[in-house]
Amino acid sequence: MLIHDMTDQECLNALARLRLGRLGCARDNQAYVVPIYFTYHSRQLYSFSRLGQKIDWMRANPRVCVEADELNHSQWLSVVVFGHYEEFPDVPEYKAQRNRAHELLQRRAMWWQPAYVASADHVADPLIPIFYCIHVDRVTGHRAMPNSVQAATLGATPIRQ
Repeated sequence: MLIHDMTDQECLNALARLRLGRLGCARDNQAYVVPIYFTYHSRQLYSFSRLGQKIDWMRANPRVCVEADELNHSQWLSVVVFGHYEEFPDVPEYKAQRNRAHELLQRRAMWWQPAYVASADHVADPLIPIFYCIHVDRVTGHRAMPNSVQAATLGATPIRQ
């Protein structure tokens, strides 16, 4: 197995095709990691939620990270985004950002499902959509591929870059 560092552009290209990641945030010296669906555009990850722990924590500490990966038989890649949270409140000043986030997210199938399916147990809670983005401050990534002997044996198809 050969593990390579990915360039910034390779990391951003991977984010453009991936849609599921793990959001890491922290509050009061406690880490919290939760899966999110996202879409990438212009050094921003756009996502959607409803009010809950991750929104509370990101409001308290906007420094976050997101990990997204891709597995293909004997190959994998992993990208980590270090960034900061920005919420798009439902107020006139943020209408353009909310519309842009909605437009980008709806290009992905089932983009709304994680937030609203999770809310099925909370019928009394208001289902107010919260659109937000993670500004990409820094990105890093690694890609693992079989060595030439492993590739010949496995007949592996490479992961797109």
